[in-house]
Amino acid sequence: MSASQKAIDNAHRLRYIRALERFHNSIISYLLNTPEVSKERYEKKIENALKVLNRVEEIALYKGELQDLQKLVQKIIGLKDSDKDIEDIKEDILYSSNQLDKSKNARRYKKDKHINSKYDDWE
Repeated sequence: MSASQKAIDNAHRLRYIRALERFHNSIISYLLNTPEVSKERYEKKIENALKVLNRVEEIALYKGELQDLQKLVQKIIGLKDSDKDIEDIKEDILYSSNQLDKSKNARRYKKDKHINSKYDDWE
C-alpha cells in the first residue's frame, strides 16, 4: 500500500521546516558561542549550512511564525554578501531571532492571574 499524496506533501513540508530550523539554529549557535567571530568564518558557516538546506525542496509555508523563520533565513543568507561589519550582522541576526522566539513564546504562555474577570465571582 502506497502513501497518499497528502501524507507525502506533509512529509516534504516537515522536512523543509526542519531544514530551516537546523540552518537557523546552526547560525545562531555559531554567533552566540564563538568568542572571535570573523566575516570569513561566518561566510563559510553559511555555505556549509546551505548545503543541507539546498538538499530539501522549498515548500510554501502558511503559518505566521514559519513564514517569519523563512524570512529570517533568507535575511541571514542575504547578509552573507553584504558589506556590513560582522558585529552589525551579528547584532541584527540575534535581534531578529530573539523577536521570532518572543512571538512564538507569547502565544504559548498566558498568565491567568492577569485576567481580572476570572476572579469576579469571588466578591
